[in-house]
Amino acid sequence: MSQPSHFIIESETAMEAFGAKLALSCKPGDCLVLNGPLGAGKTTLVRGFLKGLGHKGIVKSPTYTLVETYNLNNQAINHFDLYRIAEPEELEFIGWRDYFNDQAINLVEWPEKAGNFMPSPTLIIDIEILADDKRELMISSRSSH
Repeated sequence: MSQPSHFIIESETAMEAFGAKLALSCKPGDCLVLNGPLGAGKTTLVRGFLKGLGHKGIVKSPTYTLVETYNLNNQAINHFDLYRIAEPEELEFIGWRDYFNDQAINLVEWPEKAGNFMPSPTLIIDIEILADDKRELMISSRSSH
């Protein structure tokens, strides 16, 4: 794993811009995990990621549906929010394994809830709340990003 890169994000707008820039460096088959407490900006980062790939609609956290799939530029982007699952085995009911292939990019919030079902991520993004809108991002890579 690479040495983590640190970024200070000053606002929600800056978090979206960071997500948009991050999207441009990702490729099919990538899996990004987003760690951080409630309200850290994980979904905001995903919203920017999707906008960076051309998404024009609303991006909501899939807290109750567990996954939202977006098809952009002939590319599937799957956004998971695992906060509400009680046991990793629940993921079998949504076809979890089928989402992780070399054609899709997967972004996973609360990856620890997946237990042993969680594949090895390409990028690990840890978000720490520093102040009201100020965040620190620490990004580690397991690939050549």
